[in-house]
Amino acid sequence: MGADVEQARYTREQRQQYREKVRRDLDVFERMLGKSEFEFDRPMTGLEIELNLVNEDLSPKLDNKTVLEQIADEDYQTELARYNIELNVHPRPLPGDSAIELEGLLRESLNRASEKAAEAHAGIVAIGILPTVMPEHFEGDWISENIRYAALNNAVLDARGEDVWLELEGPTGERIARYSDSLAPESACTSIQLHLQVQPDAFADHWNAAQVLAGPQLALGANSPFFLGQQLWAETRIPLFTQATDTRSVELKNQGVRPRVWFGERWITSIFDLFEENVRYFPALLPELYDEEPEEVFERGEVPELKELRLHNGTVYRWNRPIYDIVGGRPHLRVENRVLPAGPSIADVMANAAFYYGTMRVLAEEDRPVWTRMSFSAAEANFEEGARLGIDARTYWPGLGEVPATELVLRRLLPMAHEGLERWGVSSAVRDRFLTIIEQRCLRGVNGASWQTECVARLESRGLTRDAALREMLRHYIEGMQANEPVHTWELPDA
Repeated sequence: MGADVEQARYTREQRQQYREKVRRDLDVFERMLGKSEFEFDRPMTGLEIELNLVNEDLSPKLDNKTVLEQIADEDYQTELARYNIELNVHPRPLPGDSAIELEGLLRESLNRASEKAAEAHAGIVAIGILPTVMPEHFEGDWISENIRYAALNNAVLDARGEDVWLELEGPTGERIARYSDSLAPESACTSIQLHLQVQPDAFADHWNAAQVLAGPQLALGANSPFFLGQQLWAETRIPLFTQATDTRSVELKNQGVRPRVWFGERWITSIFDLFEENVRYFPALLPELYDEEPEEVFERGEVPELKELRLHNGTVYRWNRPIYDIVGGRPHLRVENRVLPAGPSIADVMANAAFYYGTMRVLAEEDRPVWTRMSFSAAEANFEEGARLGIDARTYWPGLGEVPATELVLRRLLPMAHEGLERWGVSSAVRDRFLTIIEQRCLRGVNGASWQTECVARLESRGLTRDAALREMLRHYIEGMQANEPVHTWELPDA
């Protein structure tokens, strides 16, 4: 959603011209891959954290414009709804103590932003789904003041031709079944995005590895068990995002048309596979046209921006998304991992990142990659199981069969994470700090989702209503988040 657009609706002629321009961009991108002229002096990582704003009563505060004016920091930007903001972290290398330094910088940044937000009577919360969001917050003037959000909202609803249907059921039988006349429910989904710059010839291995890791990532990091007052999946964000942005009618679903929020359907051999699928399968949502003639730019030996292709790519919501970008006039490629929810604490976010970067390094460099011994459908089933059950998920892995996700992490993946971070040149202090958090989560069986559900259950056993229990839980959650203690150490109220 990050690219700016200039209009909220588009003509049929614009759509036709855009389709042709995207195909031309794709042809030029293929030629660029053939020449392999991409920057890779040193692998860079990046991080984005989506955040929620709350009032003093912990309900959503729909005033990000005022809060951002108070924060006055270009690293903080708007997101879809008025109770959302995003923190963008500047790219940085992995080696040495960089991760510990980043943890400190993030905490300082969030503390400073929280102090400024408090002047606007707002609090900042990093959580997968804000548990105090209710249907009334999706009505009226909910959308942020940026034309690209209005354009996207119009495009999804126009493509669908009817209101969005949400239907989710949790393991205890609690469920949501309701229509939405806007994209507003999608705004409840707040995540972190982990970026890794890769060489073109290594992209496929890294993307395949990221797909393999998606299930264990969710099992470890789930943090979104409540939506509209109901206890649903451990990572409700996954099915909610999928359904809330679905451009397909029921009939198109029945025909097997692919959803725009997509795990994928096969292992790949090149980044081109993903861009080509995006162009072949998905019509434009935001057909914004630009003046660049990509063939002429390429043939002059310059770097084409390929803006139409990049904008289109940004409206296909793969959980692991391919990125083509240009910095300082030099092009590069990235894997953008969109699997994880925000929070609970910065320590937890950094632990999730360390586990991901370390494990993916080893998986991507194996002589006999795990995806050659594992069907793509098995990886997708692991992904859904991790989202549904979180820390209690069971996961299929070649050579082990179906095992608890925590066992898989402790026996196989955590040693890989240590080895991978060592290959990156990451210090032992970083490895010990953040991977110990992952280990303890597994040993104690506690992540953000399990802590939230247990906290609410204890509060309800004391006679609190669900609404009151969610607010009290969120108050305890914010205390743990602000203390920057990992969630597995957070205290629970007495039952």
